[in-house]
This record gives sequence, C-alpha cells and structure tokens, in this order.
Amino acid sequence: MKKKKIIIVGAGPGGLACGMILASKGFDVHIYEKEDKVGGRNGFIQAGDYKFDIGPTFFLMKDVLEKIFNLCGRDLHKYAKLVDLDPMYKLVFKDKVFHPSTNEEKMIEELNRVFPGNAENYKRYMAKEKVKYEKLIPCLEIPYGKYTDYLSMNLVKAAPYLDATKSIYEVLGKYFDDEILKLCFTFQAKYIGMSPWKAPGLFSMISYIEHGGGVYHVMGGLNQLSLSMAKVLEEFGGKIYLNKTVKEVLTKDGKATGIKLENGEIINADDTVLNADFAYAMKNLIPEDKRKKYKDKKLESMKYSCSTFMLYLGLDKVYTNINHHNIFFSHDYKKNVDEITENQVVSDDPSFYIHNPSRIDKSLAPEGKSAVYVLVPIGNKSKGISWEERKAKYKEKIIDLLESKAGMENIREHIEEIRVITPDDWQNNMNIFQGATFNLAHNMGQMLYKRPHNEFEEFKNCYLVGGGTHPGSGLPTIYESGRISAKLIMDKYGVKFDS
Repeated sequence: MKKKKIIIVGAGPGGLACGMILASKGFDVHIYEKEDKVGGRNGFIQAGDYKFDIGPTFFLMKDVLEKIFNLCGRDLHKYAKLVDLDPMYKLVFKDKVFHPSTNEEKMIEELNRVFPGNAENYKRYMAKEKVKYEKLIPCLEIPYGKYTDYLSMNLVKAAPYLDATKSIYEVLGKYFDDEILKLCFTFQAKYIGMSPWKAPGLFSMISYIEHGGGVYHVMGGLNQLSLSMAKVLEEFGGKIYLNKTVKEVLTKDGKATGIKLENGEIINADDTVLNADFAYAMKNLIPEDKRKKYKDKKLESMKYSCSTFMLYLGLDKVYTNINHHNIFFSHDYKKNVDEITENQVVSDDPSFYIHNPSRIDKSLAPEGKSAVYVLVPIGNKSKGISWEERKAKYKEKIIDLLESKAGMENIREHIEEIRVITPDDWQNNMNIFQGATFNLAHNMGQMLYKRPHNEFEEFKNCYLVGGGTHPGSGLPTIYESGRISAKLIMDKYGVKFDS
C-alpha cells in the first residue's frame, strides 16, 4: 500500500506526539511550523546568553510520554535527562511557608511543622485520590467522538469518582479544614487556567498526580522534550518545515484535502492534523462559510482559560533563597482568582510563580548567573484590556514584588536581559485566541464529547491535537491528544497501533 501522506499544522507538543507515532508506523508525515523552531509554547526563548522555557516548566505524568516513545521503539531517557524534584516546590503565604514532598515521611514531617494534626487527613487524601486517578485516567484515553463513548465500561466504573457536581475546592474540603492547606492542594487548577472554586472536582487528581507521581525538571529546560520528539520523528523519515506559515486548511466536498501556505503553495494530503490554537485556527485557517458547527458567533460564546503576564529575567547572580519552583500567594487568594477569572480586572495584589532552574541546571545561563522565569496569572483578552498601555508599569510592579515579597534583594541591579510577554503578545504573536494561554476552559460543558473532537466533526480527514481538543490542556493531556489522533488515523487505514 502506498504510504499515506499526513500534514500536521504546527510543531507543538501535540503535533509532534501525533507525528512521531505516525512516522514510526510508516506514514509519510510533514509538519509545517510558522516559527523558526519546534515546540510552540513548549519551545524556548534565547535572550543573549540566557535560555528560558516559553511556557510549561512542570513536567508531570512522565509515563504518558514514556509510553509514546515506547510506541515508537524509543526510550525517552536516552533523549532527555529528567531530574525528580524534592521538595516539589515552595508555597509562600502571608504567614506560612510550605515545602511539599513526594516522600511520605518528609511530607508528614512538613505537615506537622506547618499544619499540625493533618497527617492522617493527608494519608486519607492520598489513598482515596489514588483510586480516583486509577479509575479516571483510562477514561481520558478514548476519543469521545460519539455519544455512545459515554457508555464505555471505564467511564461507567469511574462515574462515582467524577465529583462532577463539586469544585476542586469542595472536594479538598472532604480532607482538610484548614483554608491555607486546602489551597496547597487546589492551586493546581491554575495549570488548566481555572479557579479552584469553579474547576470540576474531577481535577482534584492533579495534585495527586504531583504527590503520587512526582514533579520533574528536564535538563536544558522542558523545551528539550519537543526537540527530542522532533528528533524521533525525523529518525523515521518525518519532515519538519520551519518558517512555513499555513494560511488555510483546504476542503472539498466535506473533506480536508491539504493546506495552502502563506506564499500561495498548495500541498495535498490524505489527512490533515490541526495543532494550532483551536479558536484561532477556526477563525483564521478555515473560512466561516465552510464551518457548520464552529461559526464565529459560537467561538465567541465559548468559555476560555485565563492568560498570563510573563517576565524572563537574565540575572548576573543566582538567588539561592529562591527554590526551583516557587508560588507566592495573594493575601486574599480567592479575591485574586475572582479578579482573574470572573471580573477580568488587573489585581493590585497578584499571586505569582517564580521558576529558578539555574540552581540545578547550569546549561541555561553563564556560570554564576541565572535564567529566572516569572508568571503572573491574569485575565484573558475577552474584556478588551490593552496591555500596551500598562505593560511597562505592570512590569515594574512585578519586579517590586520580586524584591519585597520574594526576597530577591536589589534585583534591578542584577538584570542583564529581560523579555516580557503580555496577553496582547499571546494573542497577536503566538496566535492564541483572546490570549487564553491554557486554551478552552475545562468546565463540564466543554469536556469529553462536548469538547471539539479529536476526529474533527466539521469535515472528514481532519484531526485535532493540542489543548483545545480532548482530553484538554497541560503537557500530559496534550501528548495524549496526539496519541489518540494518531490511533484514529491508524485505525482508519487498518494499521496496527501497538506493534
């Protein structure tokens, strides 16, 4: 049989996962990427001698990517060096500092120090959430392209564990009474760009994923994962074309037929995989008159995640008082979260995250210096806030907080390089609809069958990967979207998946 040609629009982690599997199984894979490097938000920024991950800095559920490499006959650990972090991170509140560990003995010791009397509650949490995790994960490995997928035995068995009518915060209330301790196990809702008071209770398993499976750093930055995947794809003959902007996904008679590049070149394929931001792709790559379900009005009415204000700082020193991962909480965290997700206003007292990988990874900055990444969750562009007008002032505000709240003394004197990304930049430069960094929101009305399908429902021979399709946002689930779509394509052509 002649090799089936697959075009993938975008070399982000979902597209790379799908592409490497298909290439390893004998498909003719061609990825077209508008940037000069692979990775998308899982790529990197080079600022002088300093290197920064653009987006993800937490690597969780490494088994998902290990399995994808294994499907291709490859070993992830021969392509990337992973370091298990312990403690996982430092959590800083107004009058408490907490260092959670994946080691039960250390974790109980830390709980007794900061939240005495909660050791048994923690053990109960770990035991029950482990069962929930084991029941729910298999449910995320099928595509939900039809209503009958809801009748899968895995989902039927998992139904009692969904906590569909509760929020993450309410679920954690079953285990802990202390309000601050609850935040230590619910702030992870930010990984999907949502409020813990709004995100569905099934996502309580995210904190279990950390505590039960660990948090990892990838030497050289998490961007090395995308580079490793691209390498595997090319080893199997797959092609990646950089600096190639796709202008349109071409369709005929209800089928995707290929793509048109910005330079006018038309490239045909048997199947097309979209790895662009979902709403951006709909509005910009597919003419509205060819869309039946996802018209512009529908896209505008959908719910989207929050955005982020980013600082990338090349410093001529290493702040040893700043851990690898650090989260500094607003004094009124719920108010701060509501400002981000409900009211869409810029908070006067923001929470923020600092990534300081140069403590253990000397490849990101010159000797004695550090590449520091700062993320501030903020509202997306749906309310029309212009960041050009406030970018400089807000940058200075965050640097003030790094000095006053994080203890990074005289930080301005040590800045050699600085880069800033605002919601405007996410929207205009990274092609992210409304600057919603974590894509479509993960409310129950936009999950499973109700999320855009992996086998795209608008027309045949088109598949979706990335945070805007099932299973959702976050690196592990994005990888899983690539695996699901690859399997759908292979099933279509009768190619065995596991061989």
